[in-house]
Amino acid sequence: MTWRNKCEEVSHSKSLFLTIYTLVIIGIVFSSLYVFSAIYSTNHVVPSFFSSLPSYENSHLTVPSLNTSRSATLHAVLTPSLGPQNVWPKSIWDVPPHDKKMPPLTTFRLTKTLVQERVKDNVIIVTFGNYAFMDFILTWVKQLTDLGLSNLLVGAMDTKLLEALYWKGVPVFDMGSHMSTVDVGWGSPTFHKMGREKVILIESILPFGFELLLCDTDMVWLKNPLPYLARYPKADVLTSTDQLKPTHVDDSLEVWQEAAESFNVGIFHWRPTEPAKKLAKQWKEMLLADDKLWDQKGFNDILRRHLGPSVDEHSGLVFAFDGNLKLGILPASIFCSGHTYFVQATYQQLKLEPYAVHATFQYGRTEGKRHRLREAMLFHDPPEYYNPPGGFISFKPDIPSILLLNGEHNIESHFNLINDQIMQIRTALAIASLLNRTLVMPPLWCRLDRLWFPHPGALKGTLTRQPFLCPLDHVFEVNVMMEKAPEKYFGPDIDIREYSILDNPSLPPEVKKSWLDVQLCEKGTPDCNASNDTTVGLLKFPKHSTEETVFYILFKLISL
Repeated sequence: MTWRNKCEEVSHSKSLFLTIYTLVIIGIVFSSLYVFSAIYSTNHVVPSFFSSLPSYENSHLTVPSLNTSRSATLHAVLTPSLGPQNVWPKSIWDVPPHDKKMPPLTTFRLTKTLVQERVKDNVIIVTFGNYAFMDFILTWVKQLTDLGLSNLLVGAMDTKLLEALYWKGVPVFDMGSHMSTVDVGWGSPTFHKMGREKVILIESILPFGFELLLCDTDMVWLKNPLPYLARYPKADVLTSTDQLKPTHVDDSLEVWQEAAESFNVGIFHWRPTEPAKKLAKQWKEMLLADDKLWDQKGFNDILRRHLGPSVDEHSGLVFAFDGNLKLGILPASIFCSGHTYFVQATYQQLKLEPYAVHATFQYGRTEGKRHRLREAMLFHDPPEYYNPPGGFISFKPDIPSILLLNGEHNIESHFNLINDQIMQIRTALAIASLLNRTLVMPPLWCRLDRLWFPHPGALKGTLTRQPFLCPLDHVFEVNVMMEKAPEKYFGPDIDIREYSILDNPSLPPEVKKSWLDVQLCEKGTPDCNASNDTTVGLLKFPKHSTEETVFYILFKLISL
């Protein structure tokens, strides 16, 4: 029985709902249960870049054809340099005065002067998106500024995002895309339009003479990448990859002869060389000729027209595209995909320091991406996310070692392990609903990987361990859990949080200090009494208690 079905039953009869909990709670379900009281504080010290974040629609939930002529607009005329590089008009996060009017849109046109104001060591770091990805963009900018990097720009695909970023002090330019402000699904016409906008942007910036590090918004920087990129001055293009099997155990470029997976256009570095400009031009023409062509497929097709030989004996660069372009494949162990970071943890096993993680190889659409980054404590949310109304409830699953460690790793053992955890989570969701608290999801253990194609459970040659801690979207459809569902059919909403939130530095100290440890105990042992004083932070009550005792405990928890 799924948790959704349980919620539906609950909505039919309150007495039946309480009876079910009586039966569930009496058993030995949890080894310990932690209840965090709600903290209502209006005195948070909020950084300016989050002080006016838009409210998220789901933050209160309780369950969990391109206009080709525009390319000419984006191809801004080269303008003379107005001074030396590394002189910025203002610092990032320097919020404009609120009594100041928004400058006209023409102020935000992509020009060499605008880019040069932010360039450092001839490098500009760029991402772009629409308003639906504003929280991703703020995270992207925050991670870079925390690394001491400010030579960045954000391309706004709609006016709403441009204005919002301007008022937060984020350097932004107008892409002139006139795009919708809502999320777009993978493979949709709007998704393909974004891909074409990307290559138009590349071809527009390269003539300015600056090196371009272009990234998708669903990636996060963990370490300053510029020294690494500078190690390969001969490279025209350095690209990330979907390679899952490491071809090196150090931080060298991937061995191009062995890296057969797709080049990934979510992170790549372009130098303003003639071969790179030629590649950008032909790639753009390819995409404009077919509005259904995925930009990444086109990039791979055009680069692999000519692949090899190696540029030299040691660098790892390879001639590609027209035989003149020098290409390097960034190692997936440190410029991580969603698989090498969240599933394999390749960098940990090879004892390397990762530079970036891109939320690929994941499920649950955009909500799944957010949740993965939140699990890794890499996503920046507004303060209210860490202090929901009603407080938190968390629990420690009781997973039998026989399910986790014994026997072969096969479909049967995997589903036995998963189903045991799902049943415990189902119970926790029901208790969270009854107590009107936000459930902190536990870390999940899997025996087999989740992929969208047939596989043996753990891909041969990868560093996937069995069992392994798997992302929530390996088991649950995170985007469905986050949706607003009709209470008539699904019962009350149940809000959830990632398993790591209680360890997140952004969690307010008041919340960390306000907790109650609820434990089941053996009847007759010392202090095993449901009437314990909850002010000491510990509440014990006997296993196999009566219905009256269980209702008493629930009343206590609700009243906290």
